[in-house]
Amino acid sequence: MRTITLEEHYATPEFMDGPGRDLRAMSQAAKLGGKGASRFASLAEDLVDIGEGRTAAMDAAGIDVQVLSLTSPGTEQLLPDESANLATSCNDALARAIERNPARLAGFAAIPTPAPLQAADELERTVREYRFKGALINGHCRGRYLDDRFFWPIFERAQELGVPIYLHPTRPPQPVVDAYFVGNFPREVSGQLSIAAWGWHIETAVHIVRLIAGGVFDAYPRLQLVIGHLGEGLPFMLQRLEQNLPMQTTKLERPFGAYLRENLHYTFSGFNFLPPFLNLLAEVGADRVMFSADHPYASMKEARDFLDRIPVAPADREKIAHGTAERLFRF
Repeated sequence: MRTITLEEHYATPEFMDGPGRDLRAMSQAAKLGGKGASRFASLAEDLVDIGEGRTAAMDAAGIDVQVLSLTSPGTEQLLPDESANLATSCNDALARAIERNPARLAGFAAIPTPAPLQAADELERTVREYRFKGALINGHCRGRYLDDRFFWPIFERAQELGVPIYLHPTRPPQPVVDAYFVGNFPREVSGQLSIAAWGWHIETAVHIVRLIAGGVFDAYPRLQLVIGHLGEGLPFMLQRLEQNLPMQTTKLERPFGAYLRENLHYTFSGFNFLPPFLNLLAEVGADRVMFSADHPYASMKEARDFLDRIPVAPADREKIAHGTAERLFRF
């Protein structure tokens, strides 16, 4: 069974010297030991390896193709000129890696989201010149969300090109972190609550709700977004959203849940958990669910083992493993 994974990350040395400095520091700290730290000890090296080491790890886990994206925090927290320069250099480096191994690697563009017209042009350049599969955006831009019409040239160009946008989590804005995640508990708990334990996922879910409520998909009805982590909690809330946000309230063209079922696709990306998978499957169907591992932050082998265990029909397993990705991203 062919396998395609879609939330798989890379970095360049330039990125690690800039926005990726915290990732390098985390990797260096993990090398010094500490409970639970060892899995991040090689993080910095794994991110910049988009050559033989990566494909060897894919072989060992049973992964045929990775669609690579610049790791968080990406370009979204930079100033416009900084983000444009970094996006171009990272995309060029990724294109060279894909050219060396086109059967195993594909790419999502990093775009200068803080400069939407330049971002739209960079998306088009990478799709037309490099055959990238779309773009990945790492959440808000310094607290500014994509339902702001300022960013809509990106969506317009993505629809014109017929490529999806992957919306990846980022840390909530600092005022949200301070209000929600600093409390009567240890600093380490606060840190994890603001990111991987909770904040990343709820932040992304809120972002998607804002995009729907803001009319993005009414303006661009063919636009497709992809989110990871089995839907960032949205499947559990889908029917509640429909119940409390009827069309007479939202003034949208479709019921709220229709956008979640018709304009979004969803990936595993490290959430190898059966109950939320079954919830997602029940709400959106197998045609909207796609495989991912979230390498190097999560295990490719564990993801592949989970794919083999999910209780679905063989035809649905094939869709999830590769078929839907082939259709959506035109492999």
